[in-house]
Amino acid sequence: MDISEFYETFFEEAEELLGDMERHLLELDVDAPDAEQLNAIFRAAHSIKGGAGTFGFDVLQHTTHLLENLLDYTRHGELALRRDIVNTFLETKDMLHDQLDAYRQGTEPDPAAFERICQTLKQLALDEIGKKVDDDAPGAGPSSTDAPAAASPAPAEKASAGGDESGAEGRLSIALLGIAEKDRELLVEELANFGEVIERSGDVARYEVLLETSTSSDDIEMVMCFIIEPDQLEIRAAGVPAAGGSAAGESAVGGDAQQQASAPAAAPEAPAQSADKPAKAESAPAASQPEAKAPAKPKPKAGASGESSIRVPVNKVDQIINLVGELIITQSMLDQTVSEMETTQGGALVTGMSLLQRNARDLQEAVMSIRMVPMDYVFSRFPRLVRDLAAKLDKDVELVTEGESTELDKSLTERIIDPLTHLVRNSLDHGIESPDKREAAGKSRTGRLTLSAQHQGGNILIEVIDDGAGLNREKLLAKAQSSGIQTSDSMSDDEVWQLIFAPGFSTADEVSDVSGRGVGMDVVKRNIQAMGGHVEIKSKMGQGTNTRIVLPLTLAILDGMSIRVGEEMFILPLGTVLESLQPRKEDLFAMAGDDVVMKVRDEYLPVVAVHQALDVAGANTEMTKCIAVIVQSEGRRYALLVDDLIGQQQVVVKNLETNYRKVPGVSAATILGDGSVALILDVTDLHRLSRTKREAQSARRQNTPAKEVEAS
Repeated sequence: MDISEFYETFFEEAEELLGDMERHLLELDVDAPDAEQLNAIFRAAHSIKGGAGTFGFDVLQHTTHLLENLLDYTRHGELALRRDIVNTFLETKDMLHDQLDAYRQGTEPDPAAFERICQTLKQLALDEIGKKVDDDAPGAGPSSTDAPAAASPAPAEKASAGGDESGAEGRLSIALLGIAEKDRELLVEELANFGEVIERSGDVARYEVLLETSTSSDDIEMVMCFIIEPDQLEIRAAGVPAAGGSAAGESAVGGDAQQQASAPAAAPEAPAQSADKPAKAESAPAASQPEAKAPAKPKPKAGASGESSIRVPVNKVDQIINLVGELIITQSMLDQTVSEMETTQGGALVTGMSLLQRNARDLQEAVMSIRMVPMDYVFSRFPRLVRDLAAKLDKDVELVTEGESTELDKSLTERIIDPLTHLVRNSLDHGIESPDKREAAGKSRTGRLTLSAQHQGGNILIEVIDDGAGLNREKLLAKAQSSGIQTSDSMSDDEVWQLIFAPGFSTADEVSDVSGRGVGMDVVKRNIQAMGGHVEIKSKMGQGTNTRIVLPLTLAILDGMSIRVGEEMFILPLGTVLESLQPRKEDLFAMAGDDVVMKVRDEYLPVVAVHQALDVAGANTEMTKCIAVIVQSEGRRYALLVDDLIGQQQVVVKNLETNYRKVPGVSAATILGDGSVALILDVTDLHRLSRTKREAQSARRQNTPAKEVEAS
């Protein structure tokens, strides 16, 4: 039987199990470990070991076997936990991850690393409990069930070994529960790969297959559980009654492994167990019998009667989103055509187009929601990072996460991990002080680092907050001046804080493997800007720093404001637009270097003439006859001068760099209802472009002879 088609399912589920294992290890209280957490860690290791054995991943199987033995000693109280032991378990988890990656890439894991981790685990067992663990016999070792070993084999175990006189040796009765007929035939074909199908009978609720095979029930179970749900499968020796009868089938699979150790998994029609037969005595296997390899989390299977999720490659979702985007564009074109028709000629058509518009919007929102994943996907990576880095820096740090259920586009969650990692490392290294310094400052010896996420309008706000020393304005200014960065004492605090994003800027006194090279923070800002977001910093000396990242919820769809400049149409992200007004002459003030500012309620805003920045011909050049759109980007406000406001609309974002090239002042493009292309403006870059052009014009005038200036 070729089981390689199930490799990817195993790899994905093993990744999830390793993630659960790490989370539980980090949450463990070494002084009073929670029994449920220890059992969950053990079950994760056991499930990975079973799958690795089924697929022939020997190195992964042997490593998890050693770890499983030590975890079993731990949960039975023979091995007392300490922080360094938990560290060893975490290192083993990292090694398992590396081995999994190697098998995924079609290569063998590093033999030297494998030998090293095996020796570490064996030595730990010898030093702590005086026992020898062996990685050459994955089936041996401590009991792999939560229940104590029974004094004698259960009747089902005897039957499985061929001791039941009603069951022929090598015959298994396999029940498929709740499987539709079309899927059932495929499953029977799979079972035929393990041996000969002798008999088959039953209905959708319970379909019995009698299989003559030399393959163990455990191996069959592991493969079948990668195809259907565990509670849809029941395996027992031929002739042994189903669960709930006189001798419960020990191999029956169902749900959580720990629950299986204490109660048999009953089939849908199975009679209730009699009260005078304790469930534990019936289902507890012998010490050498491994527990059922039930996955720790439910997963999608062929023919599952009530699927709660399905694994779909991201590229397929992207393709659907692109097609929906094209549908929206086509719908906009049709809508514009219909709007230009006389309603008396096409009343039914107008009504149909209105319905199409509503359905297209609902379809678009439904498809976009498929890509949304909770921020827990991102935040779950940081407890280990904070724990290890705090130990390295000899600091006590408590990590708090808030808003884990807040959803963000999957493409953005993957791209935000690296910037967030830099910010977290920066807070731990530069922000939070050492325990002695904190105590001297009247603070708790344990620092607090908070990661939070929340929706804010059409954006998501991600914050990295520490209660450390805060930013030192004087130190930042002095460092900037020594690095050749132009500064002034009149700079606001917000402008001074932004200095840390300058390339090569670092306040570290010495270079270490954590920081000090001046790379990282500039990359953070650049990456976040590439995602259409911006970074803000708030800080107070002695109280801490709050770094805020503002990102759009998705990069595929944008709510925009259509504006006209000359004969050109542009789109402004609606999230940046605050208000619009007609400029008055008395509110406009000329500044040095041809700069113009506009007074809006006692605030002076830089004026950006869009036609000037983008060289648009035929635009209105008289400021008082333009419309000023007040926008905000990266914490600053600007007044954009445009000819006209067209209205709000939702547009499909097209990457301009991929299809053309990078254009200054422009972040992306879209296709309008009439088929024309409209550029989506980048407000901050537009202001930078406008200033550059004005400075160039001023420099040209200064170098031009007086007679030429008069002539011009």
